[in-house]
Amino acid sequence: MIRTLIVDDDFRVAGVHAGFVAEVPGFAVVGTAHTAAEARARVRELTPDLILLDVYLPDESGLAVLPELQTDTIVLSAATDARSIRTAIRAGALNYLIKPFTTRQLAERLGGYARYRGLLAEERALGQDEVDRVFRALHEQDRTATPKGQSSATSRLVSEQLRTAGGALSAAEVAGELGMARATAQRYLTALAEAGGVEMRLRYGATGRPEHEYRWVAGS
Repeated sequence: MIRTLIVDDDFRVAGVHAGFVAEVPGFAVVGTAHTAAEARARVRELTPDLILLDVYLPDESGLAVLPELQTDTIVLSAATDARSIRTAIRAGALNYLIKPFTTRQLAERLGGYARYRGLLAEERALGQDEVDRVFRALHEQDRTATPKGQSSATSRLVSEQLRTAGGALSAAEVAGELGMARATAQRYLTALAEAGGVEMRLRYGATGRPEHEYRWVAGS
């Protein structure tokens, strides 16, 4: 199992990410941290294989602590400026995923990391072709095409429901309006979010259990 530490200042978001990771075969969450100081301590205590690291931590930037951790790291952050991304790469981040993202998008990055790790499992000399495979493994699945088998008519119905809603809707709300299963609505909404036509965010209900909500992007 690939032992994973999640570092995020928001306890609820860390829990959501932990749930995402738990759904990916071969990965296990060994702990969470919510500050840079706690991240340092948890790395020493748990010696994880992989860190999922937020940039915006309350005591200092995740990008500042990244070089110290000396552990494979994927940055998960709402920071979209070029400087942050350059800094993350320079500091050693293996990938950079912008929040909010879907379970599928994270699973693709984790799958790439698992392949990368597997290719480097043996302590031996590698040829150039093998080195090229190692680097391709990290990113070859980062961009996934819209899933096959979806109806364009249904996709238009879901899109129109969001476009005319006047606000954000959850998958359950879309399903209720269109008379379809929640899982079906979720599948189409996820595809629209990945294509960039819909904005996805986390919504926190009265119970504190977060769910995704979707909003039509003007101009889509």
